[in-house]
Amino acid sequence: MANPQRGEVEARIDGECKTLCLTLGALAELEGRLQTGDLVGLAERFSGGRISARDLTAILGAGLRGAGNAISDDDLARMSIEGGLKGAAEIAAALLRVTFGETM
Repeated sequence: MANPQRGEVEARIDGECKTLCLTLGALAELEGRLQTGDLVGLAERFSGGRISARDLTAILGAGLRGAGNAISDDDLARMSIEGGLKGAAEIAAALLRVTFGETM
């Protein structure tokens, strides 16, 4: 079960309940992958409310790996996420909120 106090959220992906967490390593991965430079740049990128499918895949993939799930972004992109695109966006938003706070 996910613990929001530890920055964790839960999601149903390919019919399995998975925990996601943006650890420091996962955040560093996102900074590099999305070329934001630092945590402030990362937070600014997502605070505007505009997000691409590539961003969603990067956030969810980093969160899954941060919680110990061995999965590539390419594999994740082929999986079914409960709620479809809307569900993926809601999971990413929840993950960013528990990581950066309610200002996201």
